[in-house]
Amino acid sequence: MLHAGNPILCHFRAPQVRHLEPGIVNVTATTFLIASLGLGGLSGGFVAPWAPLAPSVTSVSISAPSSVSASSADMTVANTATPASAGTGDGSLRPVAGARSILDELSAIPAARLSSFVSDNAAAISTILANPPTARAVSNWWKLMPAASRDALLDSAPELVGNLDGVPSSLRDTANRVFLADTIADLDRQLDGLGRSERVEAEQRVHMLREIDEALDVAPGAAPRSLLSVDTEWPGRAAVAIGDLETADYVGYLIPGMFFTVDGQIVDWTVIAQDLHDEQEGWAERLGASDDTLADASIATVAWIGYQTPGIMDIISLDLATEGARHISGAVQGVQATRADDPHVTLLTHSYGSTATLMSLADGGLDVDSLVIIGSPGSAAQSVSDLGLGKDDVFVGEAAWDPVVHTAFFGSDPGADSFGASTMSVGGGTDPITGRELTAASGHLGYFDAGSEAMRNMALVALDRGDLVTSGESDRPTRLTAARE
Repeated sequence: MLHAGNPILCHFRAPQVRHLEPGIVNVTATTFLIASLGLGGLSGGFVAPWAPLAPSVTSVSISAPSSVSASSADMTVANTATPASAGTGDGSLRPVAGARSILDELSAIPAARLSSFVSDNAAAISTILANPPTARAVSNWWKLMPAASRDALLDSAPELVGNLDGVPSSLRDTANRVFLADTIADLDRQLDGLGRSERVEAEQRVHMLREIDEALDVAPGAAPRSLLSVDTEWPGRAAVAIGDLETADYVGYLIPGMFFTVDGQIVDWTVIAQDLHDEQEGWAERLGASDDTLADASIATVAWIGYQTPGIMDIISLDLATEGARHISGAVQGVQATRADDPHVTLLTHSYGSTATLMSLADGGLDVDSLVIIGSPGSAAQSVSDLGLGKDDVFVGEAAWDPVVHTAFFGSDPGADSFGASTMSVGGGTDPITGRELTAASGHLGYFDAGSEAMRNMALVALDRGDLVTSGESDRPTRLTAARE
């Protein structure tokens, strides 16, 4: 089992089908999909329409402090937001002119005046965060910012500094912890003066923020944790990194799917990231004796809930996947833009999160080294060749009795032979290297148990040792074959 009480399963209350007789799997799987995904059945390969977000135009009036020249005062910035999920073909995202102009305006303001500028222009700061420039542009801007101005922004605009991809992760952690603590304190002060409905909403929000704070707790001797991003407005977004993102040789992102929320799952998702991090460290130590690339390797694993995942009412739409694709691209590019070297980056994607990630990869807005796809409902890409990766860099895992796999609801089926990915076994058995017994994944949420074959294989992919991943081709279960006929 995962952890005491199996927290992921407890949160979702997903129906379990592992004990059912084969003859009734078809009915139960279809019922699961209707209840959980809003689908009408398992048969067929319905492809939902996929289109990038439409451009939007926003005008932000900026009031400059008295020390800024009249030419820059009362400036109106036209923000024509090129869809952030649309790639340029070179692995980068197109810049958003309005947000970049506001950042340039910040650079021109003396450090002593930045606090009043930020206070007077909250809408402009929100515009930057809503449609940020590319991580590379942010990184260059931050490097050129005078040290005094950077310190002033950390003090006066921690939300901005903490959530701009392209700012060094250690500074983002500092800023986000301050922003999180200040927001909790402000809400606590407001509670007594609120009406009943407003109080319920505020208490719900405080609970969510305290869950993020709890996810940052570090056990004695464990790797440090940092708050890479945080959105304090309901339903929130957050990313907790385990290990040092600025120096790690191997960086992995856990990308969640449907029904994952910050309030409900950020603590458990971070526990899973810790388990994966520990599994990687164990393998790095074992293999490092004969593999120089893993000797003294450093690892960072990110528990990422950086987009709003779908619930029962919007699971059949790709709108949130489009949003997720944009945020995933920004997050990865943020790490890459702040590093002088090139860490090995792996995305470990589950369910709807795999669909969002595959959209970004297919669009050219994301450049990573390896990819794991588990429990996927479908891909915008038709094959591995559309992702800018090779067969040996893309691994697909499909648990027994997972009713989501093979539906191809959002496009092609990553588990199909025609997709061209490598098979990653999650069915359990004996580890061929260590001899330890590995547990099997079953159902849509069973991939993340510590000590499972799924976690073993994900750790090896994230260490660039896909050659050691068990494929299990000879005992691959048929899983819902009757439902597809």
